Amino acid sequence: MKKIQLYVVVAIATLIAAVSFDTRAQSGQSSSAGSSNGAGASAPVSGRKADRALRREVYAAIGKHKEIDAGNISVRAKGGAVTLTGTVTDTAQISSVAEIAKGVPGVTSVTNKLTVSKPLGGM
Repeated sequence: MKKIQLYVVVAIATLIAAVSFDTRAQSGQSSSAGSSNGAGASAPVSGRKADRALRREVYAAIGKHKEIDAGNISVRAKGGAVTLTGTVTDTAQISSVAEIAKGVPGVTSVTNKLTVSKPLGGM
């Protein structure tokens, strides 16, 4: 019985979230055509798109270097500032990845938090 109640609560919460999201999207469309407040509301969306695009470009630049295993590297971008986290296989790759990221157009700064991964067995 408790499982059914949980499902009902989750379903209701999902429905409320969907309806409120739809309402905000519709009000944002009408206000952007009629007032300047709507234009300000859409600015963060384009900023997020730019951040995602920059993040993809940094990943692509790192991926061109086959000697670097980018599978354990995470890239975050916000307003041109890039943060690298994760692990690489040797110390030299830490600075190499940072230099690659700095060379991507649109990157204004790089914070490098990469570390060297230890091989299995800890040696």
